[in-house]
Amino acid sequence: MAQGHQVSSYRIYWIVWSILLIVTVGMMFLGTTALTTALVLVLVAGMLLKASLIGGYFMHLRFERASLIVIVAVGILATAGILFFLIAPDGLRVLNS
Repeated sequence: MAQGHQVSSYRIYWIVWSILLIVTVGMMFLGTTALTTALVLVLVAGMLLKASLIGGYFMHLRFERASLIVIVAVGILATAGILFFLIAPDGLRVLNS
């Protein structure tokens, strides 16, 4: 009896990896210029794009139920918020000195 084996394609992973590489190199070049508000927003958008691609494809969240995605997103946002409020006083101190 012949059993069919499903061959997984790594093509999508290579495409996502290539996009991540291009975005990362672009952000590195943009980071060498003088930071303006618009440039900071572009860099943050690039980071969000990269985080979305990594979470969606490499962490396989793209194939999960919406409730699991919401749980992961809330955890990430809570961690980012806590880190921001822990670091913000030092940043304000540096700006005011």
